[in-house]
Amino acid sequence: MKTKIYRIQGRFTMGDQTKVFTKELKSMSEKNIYEKIYSEFGSKHGINRNQIDIEEIKEISADEVNDPLVKALL
Repeated sequence: MKTKIYRIQGRFTMGDQTKVFTKELKSMSEKNIYEKIYSEFGSKHGINRNQIDIEEIKEISADEVNDPLVKALL
């Protein structure tokens, strides 16, 4: 199975603030993306899954990648 690159957009609530995020990740399937986002934001920001709203997941090409870490992995 081929690894794909996804751009995830959404927002999360931290305290009384809502913050917008855009994240790029490599993954085998779109289903794994949800778990990666929930895990990463939970550990990094100490928030629960219900505080994260994933609005869009879009598969992108290698040319569209902006994240330098994802680019380095390609």
